[in-house]
Amino acid sequence: MDRYLVFGHPVRHSKSPFIHTLFARQTQQELEYGLAEPAVDEFAHALRTFFDQGGKGCNVTVPFKEQAFTLVDRLSPRAKLAGAVNTIKLTDDGVLLGDNTDGAGLVADLKSHGVTLADSRILLLGAGGAARGALAPLLAELPSELVIANRTHTKAQQLAAEFHDLGPVTAQTYEQLAGPFDLVINSTSASLQGELPPLAPALIHTDIAIYDMMYGASDTAFISWAKQHGARQTMDGLGMLVEQAAEAFTVWRGIRPGTKQVLRELKRNLGVI
Repeated sequence: MDRYLVFGHPVRHSKSPFIHTLFARQTQQELEYGLAEPAVDEFAHALRTFFDQGGKGCNVTVPFKEQAFTLVDRLSPRAKLAGAVNTIKLTDDGVLLGDNTDGAGLVADLKSHGVTLADSRILLLGAGGAARGALAPLLAELPSELVIANRTHTKAQQLAAEFHDLGPVTAQTYEQLAGPFDLVINSTSASLQGELPPLAPALIHTDIAIYDMMYGASDTAFISWAKQHGARQTMDGLGMLVEQAAEAFTVWRGIRPGTKQVLRELKRNLGVI
């Protein structure tokens, strides 16, 4: 049976085995999917060993995405732009192909919620790996402007300069931000600590769409804050998790699974519904 894994540290909390087992059942694919939690300095050895022992593909999560980028034989165009790899496939000719499905998962989830990206004004909070992975897919949807804001402004400026050729992307300090924005995406990990990015409440209005890449059994701190200030459409990153997994499954198996039922099952599993 074909074997797949998710590498991370820590990774025991991962919902990837749950998601991919449902995808396999739905598409009648014979595979098994497990967890691997090597020490941070043993990832390269663990990755090589997995594929030497017949592994077909894997997902890669924190803190190994940038390291995976350097370990594969070939990179997809979107992995090159993201500077990180979250999906690896062993091709038929024995090549380890590194891909990044995070941005595609984000865009797919936004569209599933009816969010219009074309000609929209988007604010992206954060300038780390999550933001980098999202930029190219977001710019491919032809927004009127994409503004990056980050606590360390120079990082936002560097990121905007890197992606400037792909679309209208700029960097602003939090103090410079002026609305209206159609969509705000929080790519920072602040919600994991119950913290908030320093965003002015005046930027929130009733017609804005709010997206937090983090997720939990209840609203993240950022989503709760946005609702308190009038946002009516709020989304967390659970759908992105499922959509990026579906993209990875497609890379591996050549068949795209449906995501709606799997997302419902995942919410039940987490006690969200």
